[in-house]
Amino acid sequence: MKKHLPIIVLVVLILVGSYIVGHHVASQSKTNATQPAHSAPKTTTVQTPAQAPSFDKTQYSLSDPNSQWVVVDKQRPLNPVSYAPANLVIPSIPLRSNITSTEEYVRSETAAALKTMADAASAQGVTLNLQSGYRSYNFQVSLYNSYVASQGQAAADRSSARAGYSEHQTGWAADLGGTSNPSCNVAQCFADTAEGKWLATNANTYGFIIRYPEGKESVTGYEYEPWHVRYVGTALSQEMQKTGITTIEQFFGLPDAPTY
Repeated sequence: MKKHLPIIVLVVLILVGSYIVGHHVASQSKTNATQPAHSAPKTTTVQTPAQAPSFDKTQYSLSDPNSQWVVVDKQRPLNPVSYAPANLVIPSIPLRSNITSTEEYVRSETAAALKTMADAASAQGVTLNLQSGYRSYNFQVSLYNSYVASQGQAAADRSSARAGYSEHQTGWAADLGGTSNPSCNVAQCFADTAEGKWLATNANTYGFIIRYPEGKESVTGYEYEPWHVRYVGTALSQEMQKTGITTIEQFFGLPDAPTY
């Protein structure tokens, strides 16, 4: 029996080794079977930022005098020329001491915006007042003729609109002044007053534009009037501020209107 013991041990070792190798091969095959031959590369989704919608220039009419975007200039008379707005009110802001009984009115939408703007100015120590608001067709006839008589027609046409061509007749416009230097009210030096500087900086926030800006007489037909504001609503006033376009003629791609 001792003679055959080494042979028996050798056989046992061979059997054990065969078992271990077989078990390892089987395990490796099972593992490979559960894994894909090639892993698919991961895809990365790139999200592009959503584009802001473009400004809609067709929201309101440019020819209807009841529209807050109506464009009135020397090439675009009111229709009808004798138009008068129906919703005129006196705004709750200080008024010029000798303001006429009709000029103290503006459209109700304009009045509300003037109130909000004047209150904001007052909170910053600036007092705005209404120098002139609505002017009827007949009032504008008399005013324009007085300018012609005193200055001549060419000069009058640079500073005063003919009846039927005036923004004041729509109720959307207002001439504003202040108390810091009354002699500059309705004069170009208004731009240098505390009120004029505040208005130039802040009017767009409240839906107004300086309708006849400096250097744009060839477009608007009128000399620089830092006191003349026009209510167009905050959407348009802030879009014009953002784009840097200062006249509504240029913003809407309308022809220049230097003359009648």
